[in-house]
Amino acid sequence: MGEPQPSLSHPQPTGLSPDNTGSDSYHSLRKSDEDTKDSLDSSSSGLTSTLLQGSPELEAQVSSLVQDAPENQVPRGTKIIFIALYLFLNLSLTLSNKSVLSQLSLPWLLTVSHTTATSIGTFALMGTGYLNLTPLSLRSHLTLLAFSILFTLNIAISNVSLAMVSVPFHQIMRSTCPVVTILLYRTIYSRSYNTGTYVSIVPLVLGAGLATAGDYQASGLGFLLTLLGVFLACIKTIATNRLMTGPLDLSAMELLLRMSPLAAIQCMAYAALTGELSALRRFTQLDGGFTWSLSIALLLNACVAFALNVISFQTNKLVGALAVTVCGNVKQALTILLGIVVFSVPIGVTNATGMFVTMMGAAWFSKVELDNKASRLLGGT
Repeated sequence: MGEPQPSLSHPQPTGLSPDNTGSDSYHSLRKSDEDTKDSLDSSSSGLTSTLLQGSPELEAQVSSLVQDAPENQVPRGTKIIFIALYLFLNLSLTLSNKSVLSQLSLPWLLTVSHTTATSIGTFALMGTGYLNLTPLSLRSHLTLLAFSILFTLNIAISNVSLAMVSVPFHQIMRSTCPVVTILLYRTIYSRSYNTGTYVSIVPLVLGAGLATAGDYQASGLGFLLTLLGVFLACIKTIATNRLMTGPLDLSAMELLLRMSPLAAIQCMAYAALTGELSALRRFTQLDGGFTWSLSIALLLNACVAFALNVISFQTNKLVGALAVTVCGNVKQALTILLGIVVFSVPIGVTNATGMFVTMMGAAWFSKVELDNKASRLLGGT
């Protein structure tokens, strides 16, 4: 809920973003996106401040000790299960999006289908009694509205920036998300990490950069918008975690139920602005436009998106925002590997080296986190 794919050899992050859609469709939207980029830039700064600092529901209990983080109380086995599910569903949605968008290149409307499916799924669970809503104050509702706008802004900035830079450049910038996440945590919440964690991030970022290496092209404005998109993506990941682990303490299901309908409406409005609704009408008027196979593919795509959204949010709550950004880099390497196996996508030595370095970096990061947890347990006995 989450960005045909530009290429499986240059994958894009997935999740609650159209980053798993495709460069062809992005370029077709370039003109309308450029008309709106100024307003998106000006609104993003105040919004992220509201989410991360201006709301009591998201203010952290400031501590320089990373052991106070909620994710450190979660059993290792639970984390492994959810990370595995997250990566599996992420890759599945990447393939599904590639299939759907090769026939119907409307990324914003595809995101609308993802958010709508998530809304229907969570409301159905509430109807069965599985999900109960938490009473919220007006300020809490406004915080959730701001979060839904942040989600839509993140998509819009990503779309606009990708139309102004090459896909490899976009991906190498996105690979810096773990670094930006650490900087944001240190700046906003005064959270520190030990030296091993900082060092383990280096091969993760370097490896992801090598894995997606290609023809780097970017205008000055494109670079700035891509950088802004990286910050928005990291802020969204941190805000998601704070909404579920901070004072508000929402479940993943409830957060999705409250946010998804708002995001669906906002994405539908943007789809209308970018001409996708008109394009959809033209598509339906074509002979053989909506076939049974396409309809089934769209239904399956929406179901996978719903499952990914639930697992993605729950994974964020259990493992923390930093680990989620690390998973994003691992997913890039796995997507390239999938492209090699399934689509016989050729890669160079640099890309292969990057895949290996990324995987080793992920293993190192995991070992460091396990060692840190063991040290905390020993220190508490």
